[in-house]
Amino acid sequence: MGAASSGLLRYPRALMRWSQSFHVTLREAPGDAEVVSHRLLSRAGMIQKLAAGIYSYTPLGFRSLRKLIEIVREEMDATGAQEVDLPILQPKELWVESGRWQRYIDDGILFHLEDRKSGEFALAPTAEEAITDLVRRSVTSWRQLPFNLYQIRTKFRDEIRPRFGLLRGREFLMKDAYSFDVDQKGLDRHYEKMETAYRRIFERCGLEYALVQADSGAIGGAASEEFMVVADTGEDALVFSDAGDYGANIEKAVTAPLAEPWAGEEARPFGKADSPTPGLITCEDQARHLKTDVTRITKTMLYETIDAAGGVRVVAVLIRGDLDINEVKLPKALGVMHAKLLDEKFLPSIAGCRPGFVGPIGLKAPDGQSEVPIYLDRSMENARNVFCGANAEGLHHSNLSVKRDLKAAGVVEVATAREGDPSPTGKGTLRIKRGIEVGHIFKLGAKYSEAMKCEVADQAQKMIPLMMGCYGLGVGRTLAAAVEQSHDDDGIVWPVALAPYQCALLSLQRDAEVQRAADELYESLKTAGVEVLYDDRDERPGVKFKDADLIGFPVRIVVGAKALAKGGVEVSTRREKKAEVVPVAKVVEIVKATLAAGARTLAVFA
Repeated sequence: MGAASSGLLRYPRALMRWSQSFHVTLREAPGDAEVVSHRLLSRAGMIQKLAAGIYSYTPLGFRSLRKLIEIVREEMDATGAQEVDLPILQPKELWVESGRWQRYIDDGILFHLEDRKSGEFALAPTAEEAITDLVRRSVTSWRQLPFNLYQIRTKFRDEIRPRFGLLRGREFLMKDAYSFDVDQKGLDRHYEKMETAYRRIFERCGLEYALVQADSGAIGGAASEEFMVVADTGEDALVFSDAGDYGANIEKAVTAPLAEPWAGEEARPFGKADSPTPGLITCEDQARHLKTDVTRITKTMLYETIDAAGGVRVVAVLIRGDLDINEVKLPKALGVMHAKLLDEKFLPSIAGCRPGFVGPIGLKAPDGQSEVPIYLDRSMENARNVFCGANAEGLHHSNLSVKRDLKAAGVVEVATAREGDPSPTGKGTLRIKRGIEVGHIFKLGAKYSEAMKCEVADQAQKMIPLMMGCYGLGVGRTLAAAVEQSHDDDGIVWPVALAPYQCALLSLQRDAEVQRAADELYESLKTAGVEVLYDDRDERPGVKFKDADLIGFPVRIVVGAKALAKGGVEVSTRREKKAEVVPVAKVVEIVKATLAAGARTLAVFA
């Protein structure tokens, strides 16, 4: 994990009086706002929903977005990556060539359309095909390599539940980069360089993050890792070893082998359908009724799988009753393209019963399939004297011993990791935190270059496919994740680097002395290069205080008659809120020092 304080960020000066700005805050969050960032960004007037999963940025919201974009651009340029701009509208033929068109159609996430000549196109959810086509048209020799191309571009995905604001939009801003090398060593170097660049980006943003092993999903490739912003409200589960030497998302996480409750036991005679479990369909209920531990109940799960050639078959997966199958890991473990739980309507013809009583013995293969292959999760490989469904309503077999009673097609590791499980490194136990995915880096290898014939002549004049890496970063998603990580009951607590303005200046009274002092301080802050939003509205002090807290400016300066009578103004940080009266002559110096230190406490009182 990493976090860092942010100093002053160079940014185009667009300093503003609130009375002259296009900005409106809301007292209530939109009714469909389900997550903190959606509620607070909407209430703060930084985004507005146009349609489900589609948002407009207001001037204030766009300032924060631009700051993040510039951080990303600076760090990418520093690695030597070169910026490009690829079409959003992409022809079907490219996606068919890579083999992803039908998969994305089947998954239901691809926006696609026809032109007036019946040509089919996609609104790009990602750009592997387009970048590979760009390179293969121009690069012919190993002498032109290596290089890394990136863009900061709008993407489109038809999300099933676009109800989480910027965290799950159907139209969203992404930075995606693609490296090209002649060999694996070159790819490894680019991958390491991008990992370092991402760390710098998130550290400059002042975010606590974690890098975890991840599943490559539809993008593909040999290996991938995710950057996760750690937040209690995160939608993803992150698995860490308390020894600090392992981290993965829940979809990828593995454990060390679990303790086996049957270790050392002799196999007892198999008990055919001798254990009634009337009406009990959960493993926990069955274990209580049978007066045993849930670890001795066997789950037999039936899946419909599709292989690379399009072949469909049903398989059974056995797992210990206290564990759950990780259905993201499952297809890769089985060596298939897709695996989904078999529809219950097919159970009677295959198992002869409803869920809860399905077992591995006596399954009837569907038409056209010679048998139902039985795969064992690692937790069941040596199981002895356990219960399993008897494929009859309300009945279980007792004393199943896997190696004696079953012919397994293979052993797989598909259990979902849990809090307290042993770490796969052999050190410590696993702990689970919540996080939000903001970046994902992949070693694609030759996945796309082979499919799309993106080749060069090597030093021996032999044609070889290029080795590719892919590096994605959700720009709007990172902005929302910063809010999820840093907020309180009153509103957003922005890191300095991402705040729309570093400082809010509030004038509380309309009398001439207060007005003159506030105007002069505003000019002094501008001259000193501090980004300041001057709240000069004719509003009650309470309204101004609530709006400043809601928007989350790192530093707040309040000009009022009482403090002025003492020769100063009130200055506070958003994190601490404790106001101190600071002499007017020292305000600019203190504000700049406070911002440079990350605005966690007033520098003069640190």
